[in-house]
Parts: sequence; C-alpha cells; structure tokens
Amino acid sequence: MRELIRLKKEPRISSYYSIVGSHERKGPLGECFDEYSSDNKFGKESWEKAESEMQRLALAGALKRAECADADIDALLAGDLLNQCVGSSYGLIDFDIPYITLYGACSTCALSLGIGALLYNGGMANKCACVTSSHYCSSERQFRFPLEYGGQRTPTSQWTVTGSGAFILGNTGYVKISEVMLGKSVDMGISDINNMGAAMAPACIDTLKRYFNTSGCRVEDFDLVLTGDLGYEGSEILKELLLRDGIDIRKNHADCGLMIYDRDKQDKHAGGSGCGCSASVLAGKVMRDLESGALQNVLFIGTGALMSPMSLYQGGSIPAIAHLVRLESLNGNIS
Repeated sequence: MRELIRLKKEPRISSYYSIVGSHERKGPLGECFDEYSSDNKFGKESWEKAESEMQRLALAGALKRAECADADIDALLAGDLLNQCVGSSYGLIDFDIPYITLYGACSTCALSLGIGALLYNGGMANKCACVTSSHYCSSERQFRFPLEYGGQRTPTSQWTVTGSGAFILGNTGYVKISEVMLGKSVDMGISDINNMGAAMAPACIDTLKRYFNTSGCRVEDFDLVLTGDLGYEGSEILKELLLRDGIDIRKNHADCGLMIYDRDKQDKHAGGSGCGCSASVLAGKVMRDLESGALQNVLFIGTGALMSPMSLYQGGSIPAIAHLVRLESLNGNIS
C-alpha cells in the first residue's frame, strides 16, 4: 500500500451532482453544473450556512440521480475548508449515513474518492458517498480578511470557488476508479498565503513522479492529467519542474482552477482554488466527458495546502499534499 494501489474490486461512479455560485455559473463551464445560486447564499442568512446548504443539495441530488436512499449508503465521506469541517457536519446532519469527516484542504475531493474506493475494494462498503465544498465568502473570512475590508489581492492569489460536488460510488456506472495513490506531505518553505500554487506544486510533482515510476504508465497513456487546483502559478511550476525530470505533461495537462473561470474576463488573477473547485469541475464537466467517451483515461490529482490561520500567524510555512485517483471510461458498456 505504500505507493500505488491497484484496486482488485474497482468501484464505479454511479452518479454525481454539482452546484456552484454566480461567478462559477458565468465561467466557461457554466452550463455543465447542475445547480447554482444567483446570490451565493442558497437561501441562507450567512455564508457558512450557505456552504452547508450546498453540501446538502449536492448529496441530495447525487442520491436522487442514483435512485438511492440513505439506507443504501454504507459510508459518507465529506470535508470542507472551515474550522472543524463544520460546513459538512451541519450540511449533512440530516442524512442517516455513517459519517467520516475528511480534511485535505483543496485535495479533499480526490481524498474522499480515494478512501471511498479503498473501502469498496476492501469489501467494507458496497456504496459510498463523497461530498466536498468551499465558499468564497466563508473562506475569505476565515483565512484572509472579511470581505468588508476590501483588501487588494496580489497577482499570484487564487479565488476560492463557491461550489460543491457529490459522488456516489458503487457497482454501477460508466466510469470506474482503477488506481489510488495517496500523497505525502511536502513542505518547501513557502509561507505566502497568496501563492498557494507555489506551495502545492512540489507535492503534486512528488505524487506524479512516484506514480509514473511505479505504475509503468507513460504520460501519453492518458487523455488528461487533471490537477486541482494549482492555478496559473502552480501549473507553470509543475510543468517546468516535471520537464526537467523528463516528464512532459504540457500537451494533456489541465487544472481545475484554470478551467472554471475565464481569467481575462472575470479577473480571478491566478485562477480558482478551494476544495469545491476540483469537486465541481470533476462533477460538472469531466465526469460527463468520461461517461460520453470523449475522455477515456484520466489521472486526477487533488492538491491541497495544509495550513491554518494559526500556523501562518505563528510564521509557519505551508505544507502541501496531492492525492491521485485514476478514472477510466467504460464506453457505455456496463457489465
């Protein structure tokens, strides 16, 4: 288990559901999302409650699409960016499902899918639900400044995505998870909260190098090497440093943080971030392409910056993590 985990019993993604805010709806992938809020509040009186409501709506949508009830799900794996993952805990409290709270920062979507796949592979769960979210306004209040402060964002900063994605893993579906590689914590001494891409890129490099060294696969074997979410700065660092080691992902790499916004028209600086970023892009766009066969083989690497406000106030650097799952299309043939 130390490196690559090839699943003998491969779970399939039975259903998925995405929900986003108004900025994400206006981006290049806007039509791919299942639901959105025009005011980013989702009918609630606070940003934190709005994030919880996103998770509730996303899981309810995924369960309905899979024609599942709470009793059909053996484990619920969920997380967010708020302290003690309260966005997930409050949002999912009414679902009668055994609940595992996860924190992987922006890597939480990949982490939940990976752990859900391992539970299925080990025979400990027949169906799992994986849910992740982030909200721009709640994250800004926790990690930076309240919105009323009106601080100027630096060019390397990323915009926390208001979004949520939910997935149901089971034995039916057009897409399977065939491999999992858990990340290692990597700390290169980056301490700038406004340049998380630079902090996360080394962790992504570590995971990808380990994967290609142990899997026997080549970059050319994949239609898409999808990171989430390094943004512009982190993606450029990733491609440049991998190229030095003879790994060229430039032709088939995409980053969720660069896919979800139009950087020229929406002024999002280095792109999107937040664990709702990769969750909503995967559930909104990439899963559709895998189901249709437009994509056959995808490496999904969720990247996360494992800092807290307190560690930064104390002058600490930002360790990062990158978890990998391999997604394969079944071309519409369900056995």
